[in-house]
Amino acid sequence: MTERSSSLPPGLVLRRASAKDIWSIRKLVLSEKLDPTQVRWQQFWVIASEAHMVACGQLRNFTGAQELSSLVVVPAWRKRGLGTFLAKHLIQEATLPLYLECLGQELAMFYTHLGFVPVSWQDLPQSLKFKFGLTKVGKLLRIPVVIMQYQRLPR
Repeated sequence: MTERSSSLPPGLVLRRASAKDIWSIRKLVLSEKLDPTQVRWQQFWVIASEAHMVACGQLRNFTGAQELSSLVVVPAWRKRGLGTFLAKHLIQEATLPLYLECLGQELAMFYTHLGFVPVSWQDLPQSLKFKFGLTKVGKLLRIPVVIMQYQRLPR
C-alpha cells in the first residue's frame, strides 16, 4: 500500500517497507546511532521519493504493548514535517498501548506534541521492562533517556 497525502511534499509516498529496503533502513538507523539489532524491515513504514528513502520508522511488537522506534528522517529532508507525519501514521497503526524511549529533552518535546507523556520504568508493562532496562543504566551514566507512553490527545 502506498499513500499520497497533502501533508507530504509532492513526489513523496508513504508505504510499508519491503525486503529490498533493509540496507537503506539499516543505513539510516546507524547514521543516527540507534540500535541496529532490532531492525525488522517487516515492521517498518518508509517515506520515499522515487527510489530513495527519506524517512523510516517501525512499530515493534511486545506482549501487551508496542514500541514506536527507529524513527529517522534523512538530514536533507528534515524540518518539512516528515517525522511528524510518519510518527502520526505509526500511532494510528498501533493496536496496543504504545511506548518509546528517546534521548534528550528536545526529542521528548517533539513526542509530547504528538501525545506522549513521560512514564517511569516501574509503570512499564513487564514485556518492556527488560528492553527498557538499559535506560536505567543510561540514567546512572547521566545520559538523558526519557521513556514515554502515548496518551490520546484531547479533541
